[in-house]
Amino acid sequence: MLTDIKSLTRDELEARFKAWEQPVYRVTQLLEWLYVHRVATWEAMTNLPKPLREKLDKDFLLHTLELVRKQGAPVLRSPAMRDGGGRDTTQKFLWRLHDHSLVESVLIPANPASRDCGSDASDRRTLCVSTQVGCAYGCKFCASGLEGWKRNLTPDEIVEQVMSVERLSSQSTVHSREPGGGAHPRLKTVDSRLIDNLVIMGMGEPLANYDNLLKALRILNAPWGGGIGARKITISTCGLAPQIRRLADEPLQFRLAISLHGATDEVRNKIMPVNRKYPLKELVAACEHYQGQKGRMLTFEYILIAGVNDAIEQTKPLAALARKLFAKVNLIPYNKVEGLPWERPDEETQEKFLAALEKQKVTATLRREKGHDIDAACGQLRLKTEKEFGGANSASP
Repeated sequence: MLTDIKSLTRDELEARFKAWEQPVYRVTQLLEWLYVHRVATWEAMTNLPKPLREKLDKDFLLHTLELVRKQGAPVLRSPAMRDGGGRDTTQKFLWRLHDHSLVESVLIPANPASRDCGSDASDRRTLCVSTQVGCAYGCKFCASGLEGWKRNLTPDEIVEQVMSVERLSSQSTVHSREPGGGAHPRLKTVDSRLIDNLVIMGMGEPLANYDNLLKALRILNAPWGGGIGARKITISTCGLAPQIRRLADEPLQFRLAISLHGATDEVRNKIMPVNRKYPLKELVAACEHYQGQKGRMLTFEYILIAGVNDAIEQTKPLAALARKLFAKVNLIPYNKVEGLPWERPDEETQEKFLAALEKQKVTATLRREKGHDIDAACGQLRLKTEKEFGGANSASP
């Protein structure tokens, strides 16, 4: 099978162009077309010689994602930070891949009142991307794994989620010159992008697709690629301890978020089967190794589920873990998933849980935005669409 061009690094492309006896500046031109101008066809790369474009077409794929559905929900902002109508829009994108599988991405606008999904600045836009079709880890509350795991995404399919959202958005503008030209052109830097934060928290378990994910993130981080700083990229995991240790030894300074959802083995065993293989003792040891290597604050993602993990008593072990691991806690009220029995706690319970953590000197935030009208939980829109159209292979807009 041919490889998609967006799965290759600059070094790999230079090696191929050298074998083709092409000058290295042609690689610069190609990369600008892919990651600055985000073109979708070889024909659009007008300053590449036609024989080179034909060679690229013969040896590589240039896939884009097909938009199946797009849904949006307003995010209320604090009065002091309102702009115009005082609300931005969270947008969920449902994409069809080349094999007709469906995956989701979510564009999250800046919200000064809540640092959701690892984003830590009030003026940034964050994209949440998927890494697998489905999920094999079977968290009891999650929509992503209801239909099981189908396959890993390739590096280009991860990269292309960013490119496709920026391609679609009228807000994505790049002040640029005509790409390439001359024997020694300077690589164009992207000084205005729609997306400047990434969270790897969409469909799938990111660290179960480790090699493809890391290659995609190197491309998205590189100045010749996406140009997104490593410290603006957060990788989430349900608790794969060996891969956390491996990630700790990577040179790039990615942020790490743990989908914790329970601060005791009793709670995590009930809702997260992965905890039986990697119980909290092993998970904590891996996180300590990560911090020893990186010296970075961790994030605990903690979905509040009524009657499962929302009792005030649960804040004590959670606070102890957060202090031990120098972690902040993102509290996320559960989004109801059709076919699952779990419920969202009432707002009073949510606020009391937050207050109890803060009283114990833990940095914590509570997601107060509403997302039910865009099938907010990961995998919901995909499942809903597959049911409506009789399966992924027949889904259509």
